[in-house]
Amino acid sequence: MEKKDLDWGSLGFDYIKADYRFAAAWTDGKWSDGELLKDEYIKIHEGSPALHYAQQCFEGLKAQTAKDGSVLLFRPELNAERMYMTAERLMMPPVPIDLFMKGVEEAVRANYAWIPPFGSGASLYIRPLLIGVGENMGLKPAKQYNFRVIVSPVGPYYKGGGVQLISLAVTDFDRAAPMGTGKFKAGANYAGGLLSTQTAKDMGANEALYLDSAHRKYLDEAGSANILLAMTNNRFVTPKSAAILPSVTRRSIMTIAKEELKMTIEERPVALREELAEIEEMAACGTAAVISPVGKINVDNQWHKFYADGEQVGPVMQKLYDSLTQLQKGEKADPYGWVKKVNLD
Repeated sequence: MEKKDLDWGSLGFDYIKADYRFAAAWTDGKWSDGELLKDEYIKIHEGSPALHYAQQCFEGLKAQTAKDGSVLLFRPELNAERMYMTAERLMMPPVPIDLFMKGVEEAVRANYAWIPPFGSGASLYIRPLLIGVGENMGLKPAKQYNFRVIVSPVGPYYKGGGVQLISLAVTDFDRAAPMGTGKFKAGANYAGGLLSTQTAKDMGANEALYLDSAHRKYLDEAGSANILLAMTNNRFVTPKSAAILPSVTRRSIMTIAKEELKMTIEERPVALREELAEIEEMAACGTAAVISPVGKINVDNQWHKFYADGEQVGPVMQKLYDSLTQLQKGEKADPYGWVKKVNLD
């Protein structure tokens, strides 16, 4: 199948309608087998709990084209497991792992023409979503559910491609309570962060940086990404909290930092103000942006720059970015068994 006639190198991180999407329904206590659809619209009842009570969740992963033309997924089973966990927290019927994987692979395979070619700097973004639908009014779980996998070719999350320096700002908003839904990929978490993100942008930053809501002392995460820290004495640290989303990208990077860079790995609470002087490099990480090194952060209305000018990418984050993206694109050996080749037949 020929590729679509697109300027792959100029794509932004925006929705582009592909030809097909995968859809399955949960009714009468069981999931349907699922099917491919051409219609991008979902028709649901006006009383659907997804609309009134945010009974919804989603995932995000990518498909990449390798040099030999094969199509690769990166640790998709972890996305399936995380959606399963989120669904249980939101009292939704979890999507079986095999149905999740079937939906992802069928959507990717059916939209092969939309998968950016190797070397284009673009990828096929995959968005599985689960929503509660059907007639409802009271605060209670839905009686029916829709699972859908949509895809879209995308460019870099931040303009420019490759490793892009960003800035973060601590605002007066909290992201999630310690025993709330912060560690689950629920849609409501992101709606609640929109104002904080805009506030951070008004302060001159790209994104909000959250502290824990209990003490407003310990690092939580950025608005749409986990936080990574390269600290003094060859330590590689990530904040630990019950409110932090278990990022697939972060977990992978921590392993690479340990195995390939031989750094000491720590996952623990990080008191930002007290430990700021020990942080040599900071980065935000996630599926969309991969690794975005942080040049500066605004804390208590004061800017703190990493490196002298806050405009350099540190050696640790650059090495981690290179190693991870090479793995995802099949450019280097995969000793971890993380890369999954899609059957295109």
